[in-house]
Amino acid sequence: MIYRQVFGEIFPMETAIAGAVFVIVLATVIYAVVLRRARAGRSASGRIELPKLELAYAVLLAGVAAFLVYATASANTRLHRATSDPARSGDPAENVKVTAFQWCWRFDYLDRRTSVGGSCASSRHYPVLVVPTGRPVRFRLTSSDVEHSMWVPALKFKVDAFPHHTNAFTLRFDEPGQWLGRCAEFCGNRHSFMHFYLRAVRPDEYRRWLQQHPGTP
Repeated sequence: MIYRQVFGEIFPMETAIAGAVFVIVLATVIYAVVLRRARAGRSASGRIELPKLELAYAVLLAGVAAFLVYATASANTRLHRATSDPARSGDPAENVKVTAFQWCWRFDYLDRRTSVGGSCASSRHYPVLVVPTGRPVRFRLTSSDVEHSMWVPALKFKVDAFPHHTNAFTLRFDEPGQWLGRCAEFCGNRHSFMHFYLRAVRPDEYRRWLQQHPGTP
């Protein structure tokens, strides 16, 4: 799953940099407030500026900021390329239209003329988005009313859903599993109940599922 892979690369790196900055700032504050104050009778420095130190500090900050921007932009570009072109793999893609609405989800399998819905009022009736493993799935995400967001926390995957607009992206699921999906954009008083299940199954099981959900002529 490309989203989880990219998140696993970028988030630990940015966390490590943030932790290093925190430790440096904390050590500087402790030195300035505790250790220097403990030296009784020491007069303050008469220097107003330290241009070399300040320049080195500014260059270091600019370098760290430039590196973070480059790393994040590169990861975002790689993610966009991996999810925007289903033909790159050479495999035919399943085409699924995902419609978010207040306050649930509908999944339309465009090539099968099959629709899957449910009720977000109970976990036993959450709509289930079934996809095959090992082949690309082309999603077309939209909203029928207000802004929503399709979020699967376990897969580190989130894409916004807008009314009168379609976000198209392609995902490949490498292994079977079932994960809880949520709406990550506040959309009204039942936003916190707007859940669904994403279930990835092996191709033979997916074919059986399609046979049990025939399309409309």
